[in-house]
Amino acid sequence: MREQLRWLVPGMGVKRWMLLMLLGTTLVGLAAAYGLLQLLRETPAPASPGLLGSLAIGAGGLALTLLAIARMNRAVLEPFLRPGQSIVEVVGQHRRRERGPKVVAIGGGTGLATLLRGLKAHTHNLTAIVTVADDGGSSGRLRETLGVLPPGDFRNCIAALADDEALTTQLFQYRFGGAADVGGHAFGNLFITAMAEVAGSFESGLLESSKVLNIRGRVVPSTLSDVTLMGELAGEGTGLNVVAGESAITNAPGAIRRVYLRPEDAPAYPGAIRALLDADLIVLGPGSLYTSLLPNLLVSDLAAAIRASAALRVYVCNTATQPGETAGYSVLDHVQAIERHTEPGLFPVVLANTAQRGTLLPTLTWVSADAPVNGARHLAGADLIDDEHPWRHDSHKLALALMSLLDTTQPAIRRS
Repeated sequence: MREQLRWLVPGMGVKRWMLLMLLGTTLVGLAAAYGLLQLLRETPAPASPGLLGSLAIGAGGLALTLLAIARMNRAVLEPFLRPGQSIVEVVGQHRRRERGPKVVAIGGGTGLATLLRGLKAHTHNLTAIVTVADDGGSSGRLRETLGVLPPGDFRNCIAALADDEALTTQLFQYRFGGAADVGGHAFGNLFITAMAEVAGSFESGLLESSKVLNIRGRVVPSTLSDVTLMGELAGEGTGLNVVAGESAITNAPGAIRRVYLRPEDAPAYPGAIRALLDADLIVLGPGSLYTSLLPNLLVSDLAAAIRASAALRVYVCNTATQPGETAGYSVLDHVQAIERHTEPGLFPVVLANTAQRGTLLPTLTWVSADAPVNGARHLAGADLIDDEHPWRHDSHKLALALMSLLDTTQPAIRRS
C-alpha cells in the first residue's frame, strides 16, 4: 500500500490521468444508471441493498478497478524493468531527472565519460561538448582515411549516457583484432562513422546513434571544422618547438607552453552555443588539460558563450598529474594554464580532490592544492577519487559534489 501511495506524490505526472479516468468511469456509470433507471420503470424494482450494501458494492468496484490498472501497468511496463525495480520507482526517477538542472559538460577522453556517467543519475538535461582535435589510434585512422571527425571521444560519451550502459559500453569499446582493415578499430567508432555516412553528416550521425542507443542527454562537437591542435613546447635554451597533432604533442620532449588550433577561427557548433547560453551548470573537466579540455575553449565562440552564460561555471581539476602534459602541476598551475589560454575568471569555481589515499601508477603524482587558488576564484574541495583507481574520479562522488555546488554557491561567486 505504501508503494502504491507513491503514485500520488507531486510531480509523478499520474494524478491528472487518474482524475481523467475517474471522470470517464463516472460518465460511463452515469449512463449505466440512466439505463437501469429506465429499465426499472418498466419492471418491478428489486429490493434495495441499503446504505452499507451500496458502500460495499462501491468499495469492491473501486478495488477491482485499481487492481486492474496496476496489473495492466505491470503487464505493459514489465519488459522494460530491470530486476528488483518497481514501476513507481522507475517512473519517479524518470520524472525527477526530466526536471533536473540543465548541465553542459565540456571535455573529451575518459574524464568526460566519467563525469557524464555520474550526472545522468541526477538529470536528463545533459549536453556533452566534445573536442574534435583527436588524431591518434582508431579515431586518427578514420579521420585520415574517410575525412570524418574523430569519433573516439563521442563513442565514450554515448556509451556513458546509454540506458543499458553495461552492455553498450562493452559493445562500443570492443576492438577488432588483427593489424589490417578493421584491426584495432573500436566497434563504436565504426558504428558512428557508418551512421554519419547513412544520415548524411557527422552531427546527424551522432543524433541517430543517440536515438538508437536511447542515451540520456545529447553529445555534440565543439566545432564541425577539421582542426589540428598545435603545441609550443620548451626547447633548448629559450627556444620553442612547434608540434602538430594532439598525439604528437604528448609524446614530444619538453614542457608544453601553449596550444592553439589551426585554423584559429574555427566556428563553434551552433547547438553547443545554445546549450551553453541555456545552462544552469557548465562543467569543464576532468580530463587531459592541454589535449582534451583546452581545444574546446580555443574555439573562440565557445569561450564567449561560456562567459555570457548565467550558469554556475566550474572547473574540475584532475586528481593526479599526467606525464607529457602536467607533470609537477598543482591545482593553481592547472587554473593558470586555462586562464593563459582564455581569460581570468572564465571558471570562477574550482573543484579539487582532497583525498590522497591509495597507490598511484609509477609515473603519476597527486595534484597538490598547497598553492592558494586566490583572486576571484573559489576553491571547493571534496573526496572525489575512485578507490580502486585513485588517479581517476569516482563518477557518483563527482556528480554529488557538483549538484551540491549548484545548490549552495552564492550568486556573487557565480557572477565573478
